[in-house]
Amino acid sequence: MLAIGCWFMSLLWLRVALACYLIGLVYAFVALSRTSDLFSRIALHAASLGMVFHFVSLVEVFLSSHVAWASVHNGESLLAFLSMTFFMVIYAIYRTTSPGVVVFPVVFFLTFVAAIGEQPVLLTQYVSHKGWLVAHIILIFTGYAALVLSFGASLLYLVQERRLKAKKPTSMISFLPALEVIDQIGYRSLLLGFPFMTLGLITGSVVALTTYGRIDFLDPKILLSVLMWAVYMVMVFTRWNSGWRGRRAAFLATFTVVAALAAWAANYFSAMHRFAS
Repeated sequence: MLAIGCWFMSLLWLRVALACYLIGLVYAFVALSRTSDLFSRIALHAASLGMVFHFVSLVEVFLSSHVAWASVHNGESLLAFLSMTFFMVIYAIYRTTSPGVVVFPVVFFLTFVAAIGEQPVLLTQYVSHKGWLVAHIILIFTGYAALVLSFGASLLYLVQERRLKAKKPTSMISFLPALEVIDQIGYRSLLLGFPFMTLGLITGSVVALTTYGRIDFLDPKILLSVLMWAVYMVMVFTRWNSGWRGRRAAFLATFTVVAALAAWAANYFSAMHRFAS
């Protein structure tokens, strides 16, 4: 009964958070055509309030069952919360809400999908060390959240660069910060997220070894996860060592996001790491 009650309350708080995030979604679309400092502040406060309710929802999930973190429903919810957390960190440093044009729609979509009801869960009945599983999920989704923000910054960089070269003053140019600032947002997001992604894969390996006694690198989930990590590493290396930015960085970020989506979809086909109804 306690688990059912926690699940119900978690879903309730998540839907309240979704209502708050809706304001951010509207702001993201409005900001594409015109700027408004008042609307920006309203969206920021609404997103902050939504994070509070979202955090309460995740706490209710944790109280209900550690294994519940392995469901698609809660995975999407956690990714949305961490993405919004990264956005707030960036706002605190750079005092710009421009990444919200990308982050707000992503967060709203993930929260909406998570809030519509129960979804498949990761098969975890044979996992002996649930703590490692929880650590794996939190770490890997933190890396995903950083990747979302870096990808968003790369898109904004391309938009701002193109508009500046066209020499046509628009509201988007005044809304977006300088190219150097956008580039720093994407770069620092990568640097912050890569260690989490690496540790997430390491803890996932521990779970696989303790559960199955081996790691099958030909398994689609594991293979695509390693590929995603490799591209992530290439992104960090090229930004750090070669100074890649702009279009090339955006293409790499896009490829990494595609690899991450493919790795997520592989959960439905993997023999060692699969979802079931």
